[in-house]
Amino acid sequence: MDYDLRGRALVPGFVDQHCHGGGGNTFITTDPAEAYRAAQLHLHHGTTSLMGSLVTGSKQALIAQIQTLSPLVDQGVLVGIHLEGPWISKLHCGAHDLVQLRAPEASEVGELLAVGGGRIKMVTIAPELPGAIPAIHQIIRAGAVAAVGHTDADYEMAQIAIAEGATVATHLSNAMRPLHHRDPGAIGALMEDPRVTVELIADGIHVHPAVLRLVRNEAGNGRIALITDAMGAAGAPDGRYLLGELEVDVVDGVARLVEGGAIAGSTLTLDWALRYIVLQGGIPLEQAIEMLSANPARTLGLDDRGSIAPGKRADLVVLGPGLEVEAVMVLGDWVHSTE
Repeated sequence: MDYDLRGRALVPGFVDQHCHGGGGNTFITTDPAEAYRAAQLHLHHGTTSLMGSLVTGSKQALIAQIQTLSPLVDQGVLVGIHLEGPWISKLHCGAHDLVQLRAPEASEVGELLAVGGGRIKMVTIAPELPGAIPAIHQIIRAGAVAAVGHTDADYEMAQIAIAEGATVATHLSNAMRPLHHRDPGAIGALMEDPRVTVELIADGIHVHPAVLRLVRNEAGNGRIALITDAMGAAGAPDGRYLLGELEVDVVDGVARLVEGGAIAGSTLTLDWALRYIVLQGGIPLEQAIEMLSANPARTLGLDDRGSIAPGKRADLVVLGPGLEVEAVMVLGDWVHSTE
């Protein structure tokens, strides 16, 4: 297919390192067809490299979900699996099942990583939990990224986690001890350390625009990875959904737990995040694309993508005049077009 690019922008495919589902479907499933449909929703919105994120659950449930997603990683539908929990703080659990939260034990960490067989590419952990630092070592030895999130860690504890190899801040500011001028907490440590990539959810709901500017001014453009943290309602109507075992109500595109009202992921797609930060945030398109493509690709070790250059994968997105996705190419083949 020939494509007329006059009046349009050609950009590298988006890379989403934190996504739970979309199109009414979820990655927290034992149905591979459902997980595939979720990935297709985001592909049509320009995300050519997608991580399938799980949430806190029993060991048996997580094993079954990892086994379900693993073939999709082998097929290239997903670039990997992200364990967001169960080794996170009860004080900042967000939309995770409080009953299933637990401290990391070497045997369980090792078993889940082994079941993944190298397909688990990121694990979010609260470093203040007993056994968390040895678990970070296990995660890194298995070839996965250790991420600090859903945590009550103070500044010093977060510094230790970074020194021991943690390189990602899971949705910075969300589900963390708040930043205080005498107690900067994990936010302060993660934001200032040049070794850390900070995830941000740019939907106008999770993080105030002033905080986005603050993080960008402190961390710099090259350390921000925009994520969706999307749950099943992304690209789907308002209504009642499940996030793991927890019921979620989506009203006007905002997802909240039925019980307690905590924000439960987002209904975001990365093209929407792009329009938000460019058209409303005033960030130049080239810098915004870096946050959606190059930065997360580098963080995940995906050296063959994230930019348009000789030798890179031909994962491309055509954006219209309003930055809407008009066409998507994966490995040199057009897989989606609005024409």
